Amino acid sequence: MRLFTCQSCQQILFFENTVCEHCNHALGYLPGLSMLSALEPAEGGLWRPLEPRIRQAELAYCANHAHDVCNWMTLPNEAGHASFCFACRFNRTIPNLDNPDNLERWRKLEVAKHRLLYTLLRLKLPMKTRQDDPQGGLAFDFLEDLADGSAPVMTGHDNGVITIALREADDACRERMRVEMGEYYRTLLGHFRHEVGHYYWNVLVRDAGRLEACRAVFGDDGADYQQALQQYYDRPRPEGWQAHHVSVYATSHPWEDFAETWAHYLHIVSTLETAWAYGVTVNPALAGGRPAWSPQHGDPYTEASFDEIMQAWLPLTHAVNSLNRSMGLPDFYPFVITRGVVDKLSFIHTLIRETQALHSV
Repeated sequence: MRLFTCQSCQQILFFENTVCEHCNHALGYLPGLSMLSALEPAEGGLWRPLEPRIRQAELAYCANHAHDVCNWMTLPNEAGHASFCFACRFNRTIPNLDNPDNLERWRKLEVAKHRLLYTLLRLKLPMKTRQDDPQGGLAFDFLEDLADGSAPVMTGHDNGVITIALREADDACRERMRVEMGEYYRTLLGHFRHEVGHYYWNVLVRDAGRLEACRAVFGDDGADYQQALQQYYDRPRPEGWQAHHVSVYATSHPWEDFAETWAHYLHIVSTLETAWAYGVTVNPALAGGRPAWSPQHGDPYTEASFDEIMQAWLPLTHAVNSLNRSMGLPDFYPFVITRGVVDKLSFIHTLIRETQALHSV
């Protein structure tokens, strides 16, 4: 995530902010510029950004701003009223707001979803809504379990439709599931990044002629999926799984291996951008020698090479894990990146950069 500052007073701002705490300017996110901007009111309930590049534009808050779940700006509709922003156009089903507890759950879901969309835009990846592509476009369903507890909602992906179980937005419930399932890591943002990996397998692998190249790295996706999942849940954890998989769940099927690796690549580039935006780099001098890694870097989303990304990432994770241990906390980054995992991350990096090159032509 980039470091944002208020165009009015230079106060540091954060991605989800809606008001500058220093000068009280309203704030809105401009997805086309990847910029959070201070706003001044215009006629008809519209707003003018103080961002110099679009100073004369008159924009509206997303319609979901009325629920305090979105701070993205968009063009007003033909009647001059708010419409849905780029991120919220991908919503197909939102929680039932007749239940007052669901509003806070929805807010948490939208924070994670907006951060996902920020990353996908920064990576310059293609995205089609369900309106653009009724058969395979990207859509989000945020669904609640039935009151009687029967047929609980399963988080997952189905040909572009990503379902997130609403209970995942309850921290206690999600933590209980994390422990019960023996997972090192389970977050809302992690769910979004994993499930969108399935969508991009469809778009960038299956539909883009890269099946054989992907199978050479992740294995045969033609293996029966349901049978593979059943075997995964029935068998003990595979011996030596960390040699080639970023998580134990990645061992269940090549589709899940791809999605887990995709999500992990998004974890890396997003966290590196945040660290570099705040001037955080780690260049340890080993055994009294010179620093092992160069502090020079480019934009991890579009410029830094894969080697540069990994050379910056690994020492950063060592440092933050050591900081957490010093406080008696669990590791910030509970993963082991082996050579086999690096090879798979490299495939994702190349896939994304090739896509960027195609769409820049």
